[in-house]
This record gives sequence, C-alpha cells and structure tokens, in this order.
Amino acid sequence: MSGFGTARGGKPPHVREDRITWIMGSSRSGSTWLLRMLRELDGVIGINDPHIGHHLGVWRPVALAWAAATERPQLNDLRELKRDKPDYFFSDRYRDAWLPALRELILARFGAQIADEHGDGDGQPSLVVKEPGSHAATMLFEAFPASRLIFLLRDGRDVVDSWLDGYRSGAWAIEEGAFPVAREGRLALIEWLSSVWAYRTRVVADAYAERESDRRVRVRYESLLANPVGELERIVAMLGVAVDRATLREVAARHDYEELPPRVRGAGQEIRSASPGGWRRNLSRAEQKAMHEIMGPE
Repeated sequence: MSGFGTARGGKPPHVREDRITWIMGSSRSGSTWLLRMLRELDGVIGINDPHIGHHLGVWRPVALAWAAATERPQLNDLRELKRDKPDYFFSDRYRDAWLPALRELILARFGAQIADEHGDGDGQPSLVVKEPGSHAATMLFEAFPASRLIFLLRDGRDVVDSWLDGYRSGAWAIEEGAFPVAREGRLALIEWLSSVWAYRTRVVADAYAERESDRRVRVRYESLLANPVGELERIVAMLGVAVDRATLREVAARHDYEELPPRVRGAGQEIRSASPGGWRRNLSRAEQKAMHEIMGPE
C-alpha cells in the first residue's frame, strides 16, 4: 500500500514533500481522534506524535517561570530569541547549511518508519503527521514549504480544562512524564497552558495564512464533533484522496465517542470528553479570568 520505496536495511524510501500533511494546532484538540480516522482510509499513512517541534521549538522561559517570576512572563521560543546570533546552531546566518540537512533527517526518519510498518507498494499515498509541537510550525514549513496543513482549532478554554484533568493523580498524562498538580499550583499551570495555547494558535494561524488555498484546511474541533463526515470530506479533498461518503460515515461511526469502551474514555483518560464548554464548570472565576487575559483575541 505504501508506495514509498525500499525495504528496511537499505536506504530509507523517498517521501514526497507535497504528499506530507501536518496536523497542527494544540494538544487536547481532538488530533488523535482525527488521525485515527484518517489512518483507516486507503491512500493515507499516519505518524502519531513524532514531537519534532518540542526538540526544535524550545520554550523560553521554562514553565516554572509562571509560578516563580515577579510578573507574568511573555512566552517565546529559543530560536526566536537566538536566531540572529551566529553561534546559535539554528542561526539564520547558516540557514543554508542546517536547513537542507534537517529536511533530509526528517524525511529519512519518516521513510524508515514507513518502510518498517508498510513495506513497498504502488502509488504515492498521503503521509499525515500529527505534530504536537506545533509552535515550531514556522521552522517545519521552512524545511517543507510544499507540504500541507490541517489547522485543527479548539476553544482554548476547553484545551486548558482538558490538560488540567491530565495533571491529576492517576490520570493518563502522569505516565507520560506529567505530574499531579498541587492546589496552590493550579493558577500558575493554567497561566502556562493558556500561554502555550495562544502561542501555538498564533504561529499555526500564520502558517495557515501563508499556505495556498488548495494546501490547507482549517477545522474547528467543535465542527468536527458536530459533523464528522462533512469535515472529513473537506479534509480528504485537500489531501487529494478519493473516498466515498459511505466509507467516511462508517469510519466516523467506529470512532464515535459513545462507541468506545467505557474503560478508555472519561475523566482521567486520554479520551476524556466530547462535550465542549466544561471549563465553565471546572475552573473558578479567578482561573477563568486568567485564561481570558492571556488568550485575548485568540
């Protein structure tokens, strides 16, 4: 099925840039759900959470600042602060040296996984990459200017509420390196998470604006929830994948929240809730005020 080239052990198969599509926006926006549905379609291969952006887009200041700084920090990333300094590895001065090498590294890594999981085949399928480190979108699109973008946008207040659920004792995120948040640390964590959501939303919105109209699609999580088949139709049209509506309806039905086993969904689970607006019940007025001050127009 894959059509990407050589078997494992040899040179990684070639991955065409114009067949790469990034799912970007914010974590806790339904991106895992969306990728699972897209992966079921013929002509689509998916890579889930490579975390490239977390290595390339290093936050400054670190999250601790939201609890320790004398004033609320302004979030940025290391490259934006250092890009004009010649000794910085990703300096703009040496962009022509490191950017092609970075591009080839990513292509080789994706190609190796595709060959391992799918082998050889006919045609050139769409590779959909769900990248949680979306704050590095600018750098990734510098490396892959012809790639495509699914801008998945969810109400940031629900994103923060969902992350807070993951930071409680016994929740899914604890196993991935998160920590149970103390009561006195909630507000600082909310301010940090709100800053991250706003930053990623601005960066991905800029990347979306720069893509040609046939190489981008913006999907609201709330719309995907209300009309998954209709939104999937928009996405596969942008991907250039031919899928009939009946197939999309079947795929959406299999991945409906209510169809999932109760043990894998609900509070404390990675698949938490399909009901927008929970932030109104779960966050205090002071916490809601802090979110709104940070998220602003986004």
